[in-house]
Amino acid sequence: MVVSADHTSVNERKAPSAPPHRSHHDVADELRDRIRSGRLRPGQRMPTQAELAVEFGVERGTVRQALRILQSEQLLANVSKGSPATVATPSAPSHDEVRPEPTMVGLAPRIAAAFESAHVEIDALCLTSISLTMAIGEPLRQIHAGQLKPAKVDVRVLLPSRDIDLAFPAPVEGADEGGHVHRRWLDQRNAQGQVLRHNLTALRQSHGIDVRVEFRALPFTPPVKLYLLNGTEALFAYYTLAKRNEEFGQEYLEMWDAEGTQSMLFPFQQGDGLRDTTFVEQSHLWFNALWETISEDLKLHPGP
Repeated sequence: MVVSADHTSVNERKAPSAPPHRSHHDVADELRDRIRSGRLRPGQRMPTQAELAVEFGVERGTVRQALRILQSEQLLANVSKGSPATVATPSAPSHDEVRPEPTMVGLAPRIAAAFESAHVEIDALCLTSISLTMAIGEPLRQIHAGQLKPAKVDVRVLLPSRDIDLAFPAPVEGADEGGHVHRRWLDQRNAQGQVLRHNLTALRQSHGIDVRVEFRALPFTPPVKLYLLNGTEALFAYYTLAKRNEEFGQEYLEMWDAEGTQSMLFPFQQGDGLRDTTFVEQSHLWFNALWETISEDLKLHPGP
């Protein structure tokens, strides 16, 4: 279906009004906004790559990269050199696609799919980063095998501060005498974070990928975990507490704890209806607010 009125309005904006030196991410961001706002509608043919190159004041190769990003996000179809792309028609998600799954099952394939983009963006809020560290193992394997090569990877992780009294894990009765429970959690937080950072930043040397991994500390125990992928998907899970025994030296301590790898992940995809789109957008606003306000720089080492 061709909608000439919208097509014309898109083409009428010429390069002189566009800011210089636009990257393919800038072009993708603008076109994505037009699609999500409804200015470009499902089934509508896009302007040609030549027309978009003139509008944005960039090379056709830059436009082509931008269109491929949007195709990977399932916002465009029929992206090729020969003919204009088409705004994709959202398909109704199947029952299996929206079904919540345990973190250890549902997170890894979605992380792998996120690494198919040229610019990978992952934000995470969690108690420790063990689930994220495990999930990134598969895309790392594919990168080392030459099957994937993103140009840029940005990862931001919010974790609880070492300086707070955690709501969990915590002893069922009494105080954490000797700080055993806190020390166990802190060792896991630091070790998993260090592994995650090392495995990702090693890609700079081995594959020339631009990688940035940042950690910040929260002044509270998060009751939920949240993963935000490439600005288009949010994965949300509750930490559900259970009583269990943990061995510390020669003693067993009864404690409240949450098994994060088993927490059920609920997926929300931008573009899959108003509810999902709003949840993804609000999750980003919430994460950014925590990152930019009450969180502090986090050092992943045992010292003070």
